[in-house]
Amino acid sequence: MGAAYTILGRSVPPHYLALATIGAVGLVVAPKPWGNAKEAHAPINASSPEEEKFVKEFVAKHSEKH
Repeated sequence: MGAAYTILGRSVPPHYLALATIGAVGLVVAPKPWGNAKEAHAPINASSPEEEKFVKEFVAKHSEKH
């Protein structure tokens, strides 16, 4: 066989290290599929409370799924 690394007294082939590295990076980078998805909303920069209320009602009215 080819060369191997000795880690903790055991012989480890290089392709095992490559697969472990790819797997570790994949776990760190991948999004968490079991978590709650947060809905993204744009901030409402209203100049008055009435305007903010109107915008919230308008968005609520038109965001209902048909």
